[in-house]
Amino acid sequence: MTRLLALDCAAGACSVAVLDATGVLAAAHRAMDRGQAEALMPMIADVLAEAGIAARDLGAVAATVGPGSFTGVRIGLAAARGIALAAGLPTVPVTTLEAVAETAEPGPEPLLVVLDAKRNDFYGQWFAPNGAALGAARAVAAELLWAARPAGSTGVRIAGDAAAAVSDAAAPGDGSIRCVGSVGPDARAVAAVAYRRFLAGTTGQLTPLYLRAPDVTPPR
Repeated sequence: MTRLLALDCAAGACSVAVLDATGVLAAAHRAMDRGQAEALMPMIADVLAEAGIAARDLGAVAATVGPGSFTGVRIGLAAARGIALAAGLPTVPVTTLEAVAETAEPGPEPLLVVLDAKRNDFYGQWFAPNGAALGAARAVAAELLWAARPAGSTGVRIAGDAAAAVSDAAAPGDGSIRCVGSVGPDARAVAAVAYRRFLAGTTGQLTPLYLRAPDVTPPR
């Protein structure tokens, strides 16, 4: 039975989960804006120990590739790549927006997932009621996210840690808005998305998805 290790450090937290076909074997989640580099490896060791397995017992490694914190994304991807390389394992990329969509309350309306980009814009992406992505993830103002909503939709679901802020920017004609989750990604959701992809034969490189330039620029 394939066991998959999933990591997330991309958006204000550090989390780890191990999952197989029976469900989550062990998981840990800690909210933090800084310190992921020091917290992640001990957290991985603790979760693997709780699951009663070693890295060599895994079948794949997954991680959030972004969008999110530049530092957090790099930390999570470096750890996932290192474990996969050392154990000779395939990797499965999952975006932060896909992970949030995984935990959103289901419904017949299209889903907008929005995360705080720590600027005047938001990371956002639309999903169909069945979970399929509708267009690419973007880093834009709330008004532009609403303008991209699926044609003909009279109601929408919204999820993510910026759900309240983006809902406030909706115009009266945007229809009924239902908040179906107000948190960021978690490794358990990353593991669920990645496990389905792995079973379908879909693996890939852990390439960061930043969507925008870093907040700092190198000196001239």
